[in-house]
Amino acid sequence: MSIKADHWIRKMAKEHKMIDPFVDAIKRNGKVSYGLSSYGYDLRVATEFKIFTNVHSAVVDPKKFDERSFVDVKGVNSVLIPPNSFALTRSIEYLKIPRSVLGLCIGKSTYARCGIIVNVTPLQPEFEGYIVIEISNTTPLPAKVYAHEGIAEIVFFEADEECEKSYKDLLGKYSNQKTIGLPKV
Repeated sequence: MSIKADHWIRKMAKEHKMIDPFVDAIKRNGKVSYGLSSYGYDLRVATEFKIFTNVHSAVVDPKKFDERSFVDVKGVNSVLIPPNSFALTRSIEYLKIPRSVLGLCIGKSTYARCGIIVNVTPLQPEFEGYIVIEISNTTPLPAKVYAHEGIAEIVFFEADEECEKSYKDLLGKYSNQKTIGLPKV
């Protein structure tokens, strides 16, 4: 596998609709940057969030997740994540990962320097959908996250051969997600 540069990402976005909408260059203008970078693509945050709360004293159980553990927030330009808590959001970009490609998503340094950690699982070959993004506030203070701005960078790797079994072949449980999906087993 080798890391792929911006010209390859641009080509894959146009020919295979790998990233939609696709922003062809880094955009800043007083915002956390997003768009095509040298060796990856910086995703943006949508305007919908699920903010973790412990109002109901629920147990966090990935096999039986209690939806009351989140407060839904929609249509906002920013959100405050409580101290030592987290929120889920999704990317603005819809992704269609080709069968020979793997994507690794890494949080942006602008947020990391504020104690805000971004977690996204690997983007498996033939994954399709919006990316669900977990944003952890590791600080003792509320943390602000901005919708329509950058949150994480995807670095793409292309294999010399297609994988034997893709996410689609394995009937991946988070395929074609259109909203912020909660844990499934």
